[in-house]
Amino acid sequence: MSASRNILATIDMIQKEHLDVRTVTMGINLMECCGSNVQETCRKVESKIISVAGSFVGICDEVGKTYGIPVVNKRISITPIVHIGASFDRYGFIELAKALDRAATTVGVDILGGFSAQVEKGMTATDLEYIASLPEAISTTGKICASINIATTKKGINMDALKLVGQTVKDLAENTKENDGFGAAKFVVFCNQPGDNPFMAGAIHGLEEADVVLNVGVSGPGVIARALDRIIKNVGCANLRLDDLAEEIKQTTFRVTRCGELIGRRVSEKLGVEFGVVDLSLAPTPTIGDSVGEIFQILGVDDVGAPGSTAILAMLNDAVKKGGVFASKTVGGLSGAFIPVMEDAVLADAVEKGSLSLEKLEAMTCVCSVGLDMVPIPGSVGADTISAIIADEMALGMINQKTTAARLIPVPGKKAGEHVSFGGLFGASPILPVNNIGKSKRFIEWGGRIPAPIHSFKN
Repeated sequence: MSASRNILATIDMIQKEHLDVRTVTMGINLMECCGSNVQETCRKVESKIISVAGSFVGICDEVGKTYGIPVVNKRISITPIVHIGASFDRYGFIELAKALDRAATTVGVDILGGFSAQVEKGMTATDLEYIASLPEAISTTGKICASINIATTKKGINMDALKLVGQTVKDLAENTKENDGFGAAKFVVFCNQPGDNPFMAGAIHGLEEADVVLNVGVSGPGVIARALDRIIKNVGCANLRLDDLAEEIKQTTFRVTRCGELIGRRVSEKLGVEFGVVDLSLAPTPTIGDSVGEIFQILGVDDVGAPGSTAILAMLNDAVKKGGVFASKTVGGLSGAFIPVMEDAVLADAVEKGSLSLEKLEAMTCVCSVGLDMVPIPGSVGADTISAIIADEMALGMINQKTTAARLIPVPGKKAGEHVSFGGLFGASPILPVNNIGKSKRFIEWGGRIPAPIHSFKN
């Protein structure tokens, strides 16, 4: 009887609650594409991506149609580009970005991630050239996303890189000021970046991965919200406790994860490539009814950011992980709850009302996946303050042995309270105020490294 109920509930998720697979991301190792010069490398990179991923989008659409579960985004992640462009100058990296953009356009994917570097302990001359290339490389391409890992629990935080990154975020926004600084939305800074994350902008194909791998991101906050609505209506608030609601989230996540793995494995079989992981993160969209913020309201907090928000997010994150781990032997990536301000209509509304601040967001990132994600801030905020905000987020990840990230968007020419909209999955939101601007400059000027915490030494 229980199995029958699960089957019927899954059918309802597909037919009535618009369950979809948020992304199938093909990870491609490009190490064999390193050539003797920029032109040869670009040619090899384009050739491999097109040869490996030429039928990828079509097969995703075919499998989604067969099972009635659409794949919303088809994406590619690649070996961090610094390894492919070793010894290139900034202009070589810009040419690589354009080659990647051409390849992504040819095969028809939505986004390509992995224009990336990992500099948590130090920077080479190539790393510095890569960072210098970012403003032009991202602003002159349409599908390329970039990321940089500047901290880990084992290595600490590279503050020299962090200082450069704050200015890079400013430059990315300024180079795309005609689009309200949208370039900064395609760049994310990480602590403890995973190599199998299918979600953008931070997806990379880690050096430890196989040659070609498919990773699936299932999402489903709207499905979980409807499941909670349903149990509250059927059982009644007086007969439910928080642990009952956590169990409902866990069981719903189990079913969502099963659906995602089914689609991913079928696509993998048809392409003849290895299946990687299911990332069961709750990644919202701006669509009404597909919000992580709505789950907060159902669970008893009237506006996200009010007292109790962090506790709810901790419970939600834990229940999602428990349900997903039981559903799949290959859970990976980030696998938790995302709180990207611009991509969640309820979170954006909380910013509008003043209940959700930058400081409260930072506190909530201690107990969820990723971190300060898609956060628009005033264009007047300086590079030193941006670096310091990112430093705080990196410290949370380093100390708590978890992945954290920052995707900040200083919107040129706009102030706190004004609106910014990027459309599509990138969404819209009021611009959050930033307190204590300009008061962290001396801290950032030190440079060097923040050493790894004592509990990182486990050998």
